Amino acid sequence: MEMEIIPKKNHFNWFKMFWQGFTHMTKYGKTLWVLVILKLIIMFFILKPIFFPKYLNEKFTSDNDKASYVCTELFERSLKE
Repeated sequence: MEMEIIPKKNHFNWFKMFWQGFTHMTKYGKTLWVLVILKLIIMFFILKPIFFPKYLNEKFTSDNDKASYVCTELFERSLKE
């Protein structure tokens, strides 16, 4: 009785690919990525709560009221243009 050898499937490792790409990057490229990540952190964790407060939660209580308000605002603004 002969045993059949089944080759192992190699799965593509996305993490390894990106890790090698980032570790072999030039100093200029790494600096640019740090700036991009810093900018995203500033935009989403600092500026978003200041400039985009939870307006709908303060003004309306139910989801239906929120949805109807958003629909009417979108519709009225599309007519103005």
